[in-house]
Amino acid sequence: MTRDEHKRIAAEAALEYVTPGTIIGVGTGSTADFFIAALAAQPSLVAAAVASSEASAGALRAAGIPVVGLDGTPSLPLYVDGADEVDPRLRLIKGAGGALAREKVVASAAALFVCIVDETKLVERLGGGPRDPSGARGSSAVPVPLAVLPMAAAFVAERVRVLGGDPATRPDYLTDDGALVLDIAGLDLSDPGRLEAELEAIPGVVACGVFARRRADVVLVGEADGVRELRPA
Repeated sequence: MTRDEHKRIAAEAALEYVTPGTIIGVGTGSTADFFIAALAAQPSLVAAAVASSEASAGALRAAGIPVVGLDGTPSLPLYVDGADEVDPRLRLIKGAGGALAREKVVASAAALFVCIVDETKLVERLGGGPRDPSGARGSSAVPVPLAVLPMAAAFVAERVRVLGGDPATRPDYLTDDGALVLDIAGLDLSDPGRLEAELEAIPGVVACGVFARRRADVVLVGEADGVRELRPA
């Protein structure tokens, strides 16, 4: 099976967590796209969806699924999304697709956060890079994305350097809400919750891509033998 097939089976397994007739949150990215495709085969399964990006909203509407905002639905029973890294405690790094601020809002509004990934997204430590299926850690670390107000980008970058990070502005990119994204390499992620709080306390930071305070409740991992369910260690 290919990585895309692993993503697809994880996404399809997430349908088991959907209570028919409810409004759910839907994430952004290649694995979330497989979940939207699975919903498209059963468009009457959900009453509507809250999307974490304009791209996902468009895909949901194309599938015949109404898209609503959180203004009339401040709490959700379920949020389904992917991740760039997942550690054994189900803490995540998210935001490679740039939707991290909306993703964090929708995830925080949900009673249950089901994260869908292929096995390459599992890591022993956040920021340590992906593992291959044999369990060996990859050589490149995953940066931590920060969504930042454009006028504050230089100020935030300097504060990040004080924390030991090496910020790089994502070129030619703005989020759906008009924020820049800084990708931060070199951060100490030994205490992800502390780092998340420190980064989001910097004035001008809209959201950071560390999801430690709102970690996943369940992770569904697509792999060669099928789908494996992970819960916090």
